[in-house]
Amino acid sequence: MRISDILRTKGDNVVTVPPDLPVEGLVSKLAHHRIGAAVVSRDGATVDGIVSERDVVRALAERGPAVLAEPVSTIQTTQVRTVSPEAQLEDVERLMTEHRFRHVPVVVDNRLAGVVSIGDVVKNRIDELESERSTLADYITGDRS
Repeated sequence: MRISDILRTKGDNVVTVPPDLPVEGLVSKLAHHRIGAAVVSRDGATVDGIVSERDVVRALAERGPAVLAEPVSTIQTTQVRTVSPEAQLEDVERLMTEHRFRHVPVVVDNRLAGVVSIGDVVKNRIDELESERSTLADYITGDRS
């Protein structure tokens, strides 16, 4: 399975934030959209960074509540690993596991085309397992309709 298959199901909507948005605004946006990360982008189309709830928590622990008034650029990850829609799901799973991140921007021609989360990956894996289970159960019971 390819990443494009996941995007076809979940859609290509991506929440972006500008690098100068205060962290407090980021927190509100994450809560409003019920997501764990946002792509940092000056123009809404290119990837300048990524910022997650974990980044906020770490910054709060290190610098205290004053971090909420700082711009997102002070806590974002700038070395962002991206994937193409043609990337194999197994390769993205491995990338996320080895580098311990939960969100990967999908990019085509240097333009943001979607985001895949660990939740999307897990949902897909569960759907695959359920399909296999159902097929095996039908085979065992002789129900091959």
